[in-house]
Amino acid sequence: MNGAPKSAPKQEDVPSPMKWVRRMGFLFLLVVLCQWLDTIKDRWYVFNPTSLHQLAQEAIAVAGQNNTQGMIDHIVSSLSTTHPSWVNTNTSEWVFNNAGGAMGAMYIIHASITEYLIIFGTPLGTDGHTGLHTADDYFNILVGEQWAFKPGSLEMERYPAGSVHHLPRGTAKQYKMHEGCFALEYARGWIPLMLPFGFADTLTSTLDLPTLYHTVRVTGREMIGNLLIGKV
Repeated sequence: MNGAPKSAPKQEDVPSPMKWVRRMGFLFLLVVLCQWLDTIKDRWYVFNPTSLHQLAQEAIAVAGQNNTQGMIDHIVSSLSTTHPSWVNTNTSEWVFNNAGGAMGAMYIIHASITEYLIIFGTPLGTDGHTGLHTADDYFNILVGEQWAFKPGSLEMERYPAGSVHHLPRGTAKQYKMHEGCFALEYARGWIPLMLPFGFADTLTSTLDLPTLYHTVRVTGREMIGNLLIGKV
């Protein structure tokens, strides 16, 4: 009935001032911890953007133009020698990747908390949004050509084979990969925070659950395996 008295809220349902203080204190400590970790993340990197760019150019020279498989074999063979503990040499583990409206396939060479290294591309061509990431991304073009554009620019950026497209963290662009374009892509920063972008199109559009399963399986296996041997 409307005239019935309303029961007073239980004491435990009303957060006390001390509860709010503890919550704010925890949030403050979490922010401080994240800022501190961000200042020391460099100590966990095992790859170098300059060396990887040189390796990509070397692979093009050794394998010859348009010999994509030869380039990949050279890259994996070289990294297996220089970084034997950090490289996934199973080159058959290709999976589709749908992200930012673009579609291609990728082979994960390395995945850890602070770095990933993949071969990404498509023989058909694609374009989309790069994503807005917490990591620097280095796109070393092996075959074909990539174009890019950011708001306010009236001319496109052009990246032919042998060049590198550096996307600083916190930067977003539109990009296009032409037919037969493949690249050695290296990201360094906080990789887990990039994963939602990589999974969003699958969950909201393609619903390709087998691809999602294999992507999570390989990425998780590599990240956990690297953590177990001390690679953050």
